[in-house]
Amino acid sequence: MWPLSWLYRALVGARRLLYRAGWLAAEHPGRPVVVVGNVVAGGAGKTPVVIALVQHLQHRGLRPGVISRGYGRSTTDCRAVTPDSAAHEVGDEPALIARTCHVPVVVASRRITAARALLTAHPDVDVIVCDDGLQHLALARDVEICIFNEDGVGNGFTLPAGPLREPWPRPVDLVLHAGPTAPPGADSAHTYRVQRQLAAYAVRQDGSHVPLSVLQGQPLHAVAAVARPEIFFAMLKAQALTIAHAEALPDHYDFDSWLRFSDKRCTLVCTEKDAVKLWQRHPDALAVPLQLHIDPAFFAALDALLPVQSVRAQ
Repeated sequence: MWPLSWLYRALVGARRLLYRAGWLAAEHPGRPVVVVGNVVAGGAGKTPVVIALVQHLQHRGLRPGVISRGYGRSTTDCRAVTPDSAAHEVGDEPALIARTCHVPVVVASRRITAARALLTAHPDVDVIVCDDGLQHLALARDVEICIFNEDGVGNGFTLPAGPLREPWPRPVDLVLHAGPTAPPGADSAHTYRVQRQLAAYAVRQDGSHVPLSVLQGQPLHAVAAVARPEIFFAMLKAQALTIAHAEALPDHYDFDSWLRFSDKRCTLVCTEKDAVKLWQRHPDALAVPLQLHIDPAFFAALDALLPVQSVRAQ
């Protein structure tokens, strides 16, 4: 795979040069744009960071909006996402963001199309947060945030010989990493730690909470259709929960043909991302939220890079 990896690397570099030279045009939507992405293929925990970022902006008194491709959806058009949107039509991650944050969310195959539609429907949006899209150079951006999971950059090779979507290091404004050490090549002055843990409760379909302590001693059927399901299962076990059946499914699995474990004694637990799809067919499922602790200095650095005032005050 090594020769193909170098060919892939060359093509990625050539494409970036075409944008830098102006041969390919990037368009800015006219509001500050924050792109939250990663350079490693697979899950890095982008969506929980997007949610934390949106909530931070809301606490600042701003009105953020979110755009996304809506990976895994059955539709191809540009459409708004509401808390009640079907996950298979808009994507599970945009559905989760809309349900959790109650902010305007739009999905489209081209992020600039989503941004235009977002601002047309919600002209008072102050900041646009792009869920994924670090490599989507057609959308001009003001701040780039790159996220790394515990594996860092892996073997350091680009696809297909390694996990990288593009060569690293590359310039970004801020880096978040879940591992004990920062990824090699990251600017230490703009690199911050993120720690992830499960909440002390699970969420029912109606939004009410069940303390995890209540579930201790009960057999659980744990389902995870995320990039790294083993981490979810390990976190459940760390809460002294008994997993009678752990079922890892492909990331963004739609659950259309999924058959539930036959043992009726088992309580069905899943991730929040899976719940937006599972609840349609199994309303008794319990979603266990993932909580992040992000170095407060990260948000201070973001605010310094994004000195935006609410358009409603202008």
